[in-house]
Parts: sequence; structure tokens; C-alpha cells
Amino acid sequence: MKSPLALRVGGNVLAYGATIVFLIPVYILINLAIRPVGDLTPAILPSANPTFDHFITAWTASRLPASIITSVVVTTLSCLVVLVFATMAAYPLARSTARLSTATFYLFMIGLLLPFQLALLPLYFQMRDLHLLGTVWSLVIVYTGVQMPFSVFLITTFLRASIPLDFEEAARIDGCSNLQAFWHVVVPLLRPALGTCVILNGVGIWNDFFTPLIYLSGSKQITVPMALYQFVGQYVSNWPVIFASLIISITPILALYLIFQRYVIQGFAGGLKG
Repeated sequence: MKSPLALRVGGNVLAYGATIVFLIPVYILINLAIRPVGDLTPAILPSANPTFDHFITAWTASRLPASIITSVVVTTLSCLVVLVFATMAAYPLARSTARLSTATFYLFMIGLLLPFQLALLPLYFQMRDLHLLGTVWSLVIVYTGVQMPFSVFLITTFLRASIPLDFEEAARIDGCSNLQAFWHVVVPLLRPALGTCVILNGVGIWNDFFTPLIYLSGSKQITVPMALYQFVGQYVSNWPVIFASLIISITPILALYLIFQRYVIQGFAGGLKG
């Protein structure tokens, strides 16, 4: 039988090895972003003459700065609206024992199975009739509907598994109304699940290319993936600038993850326990 020290050493070796494997693509991305045009050495080898001109080109010769602002607005508004409505929907679903509540919960789960493309044309015509095409509000509405099923599932199962009803009953005994118990007791305890929803929804919305291409096409507002696509040509693509743009574009979403990282595993594990 192996000693605990040997198990710890083996676990650390595996962890560091996995870290190195996952960091190799990041290293290649950075290496190619700072490599001069015409340098044909293998991507794994460091550049002999690194340059940051590609970052300057990506920032000044494109609509990347404006697209980052648009993506931040769309991602922030969409995540906030999803959290508000998903929390309000998940709370009665988690606390009610009626059959209608269970049926409603499974109705939300059907949304996890249905592809977004099924409603693509009806939603497009609806946004056109509402004069929302070319605006961020069309994206916020679509993303809210698309992300709601998973968010309701995660928050509902987290409520059932990790937040006992005793906390709310104690608050009501102390004189809180149902709304006060929900706001002052339940919502603070939901922070792991809410943080997980912010990360998972935010990453998906930030990286989405297809939906903005449909609803923002022809307008002055574009998101980050659409701005990156400007450097892709039919015959020639400026790959060093594309890689530099990728590094710039992942910075905001990486900062978001670092802010909420302590909630992610706890919230996701708590949701799956349900």
C-alpha cells in the first residue's frame, strides 16, 4: 500500500503535468502573437525577434475597442436579466411541492434539449417587427431566453440541495415577510450558484459569433467575435493580428472568471447534487 506522502507527490506531479499540457496552447498563442510576419520557425519555439506591433495594429486598425464595449454591455445586461428572472423562477420551483411546480420545472428542462436554431427565423422576424434589429436589446432578449433553462436548473437544484428551508422559517419567525426572507436570507446564500451562472453564461455570450452576426449584421455595433472576423480574408488572413486580438479579447472574460472563481466549483457541485 502506498504511503500518503507518495500519493501526495504523485498527485502533485499529475497536477503540474496537466497544468503544463493546458498551458502549451496559451504559450503558442502568445508566441504567435508576438512573432514578426515572415518568421517561419515552428510555433513551439520562442520567437527570436518578438514584437508587440500586432497588438497595436489590432487595437488601432480595427473596431476592436468599440466591439469590446458592445460585448461588455451585452454580456452584463444579459447576465443580470437572466439572474433576476432565473432566481425568481427557481425559488418557487424549489420550494413548492405541487405537481404543477414539478411539471413546470421539467418544462424548463426541455429548453436544454431544443436547439436555438429552431426559433431562429421567428425570432428574427419578431425583432424586425419590433425595430430591434441592429441594437443590443435584440441580443439581450435572445440570450435571456437561451440561457434561462440552464440557469433555472442550476439555481433550483442548488436551492433544493444546499439551502435548507429552516433558514427561511427562522427568518419568518423573526418577523420577515416572504419577500424579505427571500431577499435577505436566500439570495445571499445563492452566491455560489449565481456566480457559477455569471461565469458560464458570460463566457457563452461573450464568445458567441452566430447570434450577433444575425441580429447586428449591417449595423455599426459589433461584438468581439465579429471584430476578430474582420481580419479573416477569403484568400489571406492576418494570423499574427488575429492572435493578438484574441489575447486582448479574452482579458475581460478572464478577469470575470478570476473574480467569481471561488464560487464556480461550489455552485456547480451544489447544483448537481440536486
